[in-house]
Amino acid sequence: MNDQPPPTTLRSIVQAATGYDVRRCGRCSYCVHFVTPEDDVSLEMMLQLVMQNDEEVLTSRTLWSDDALKRARQMCVSTMDVAAIMLALREEARRRGLSKDAG
Repeated sequence: MNDQPPPTTLRSIVQAATGYDVRRCGRCSYCVHFVTPEDDVSLEMMLQLVMQNDEEVLTSRTLWSDDALKRARQMCVSTMDVAAIMLALREEARRRGLSKDAG
């Protein structure tokens, strides 16, 4: 029997779903240089929003962009799987009733 409460912060939700702690982002700024005009936040900023438990990330255009997801699969030079983090955030947004058209 698991008496643990479900994760409540975006950081803990991501960590439970993926095993990655977004606090481990090295802030190397490598991913900042690959922002397209369709993005409203960089991948690095997306991780920062998760750390701040800022729910704005759940409705950001970047999170719902398939192009950003493709970039995320190859972007991080550290050991984090940013694409997996994005997919976990998308799932949490759906669970909360948010969609890519919200916001």
